[in-house]
Amino acid sequence: MKMKKSLKKIFIIILAVYIMYTFISQQKVLNSYKTSQEYYTQQIEEKLAYKETLNNKKNNINSEEYIEEAAREKLDMYLPNERVYIDTSK
Repeated sequence: MKMKKSLKKIFIIILAVYIMYTFISQQKVLNSYKTSQEYYTQQIEEKLAYKETLNNKKNNINSEEYIEEAAREKLDMYLPNERVYIDTSK
């Protein structure tokens, strides 16, 4: 009778330890998943913002303002009778 009670207590203790170990290990896994989720959510937000800038650029690429800006900055072209000031301190 005493042996059965002792075995029962040992079994309950082992079961409790196993449940606690499983809970702790699952919590670690969940924390790592949460960290991964936050990283990928941030990456998605960055890519969506980049996509938005590209869409804005695509929509404005045929506008006169964009063409003039590109000609001035990249090709050093200016309108006739336009005064150009050059900064000599650079």
